[in-house]
Amino acid sequence: MIRVLIADDQALVRGALAAMLGLEPDITVVAQVGSGDEILPAAREASPDVALIDVQMPGKDGLTAAEELHGELPACRVLVCTTFGRPGYLTRAMAAGAFGFIVKDASPEDLADAVRKVHRGIRVVDPVLATESLVYGINPLTAREREVLTAVGAGNAIAEVAKLLHLTEGTVRNHLSAAIGKTGTRGRSEAAVVARERGWL
Repeated sequence: MIRVLIADDQALVRGALAAMLGLEPDITVVAQVGSGDEILPAAREASPDVALIDVQMPGKDGLTAAEELHGELPACRVLVCTTFGRPGYLTRAMAAGAFGFIVKDASPEDLADAVRKVHRGIRVVDPVLATESLVYGINPLTAREREVLTAVGAGNAIAEVAKLLHLTEGTVRNHLSAAIGKTGTRGRSEAAVVARERGWL
């Protein structure tokens, strides 16, 4: 039997995934958690073969938790399953040690097949996302540019961003200008939206 841990912050989704996988004769769900902080402790206790992890969750995000899980329990293979099919998330997931990345609108058959393949050590990647990742490439934003765009995306003015990140307003403008150029957009708000859509933030 393939032992599976499911991590998703939405109880209905978590339950549906568990019910779907529970119908498979060779798969058993051994743990379910609703936050990124619970993944590693649950994996230590339940010893899953595959961890099915969402990206956006309370506490640690799924990609950070996946990296921790891969580092401490490398025998447990990570399959990221998310609503947010963004190229940057795929790149980050693979860098974190994930073996697969699928979106939640996959069919039950495709989900079970992905779990089996990942368990066997075969990489599984949503084909549309794989293509988009090739088109957009690796995240071009620096860590500071990501911080500035995230703060701007939260609705902060330049002066507020400067105070929040302990930078001068001129430095914030410079980072924003660089981010706008790298995202091919016309303004800071649009740059933040595009970066988020591509999974770069």
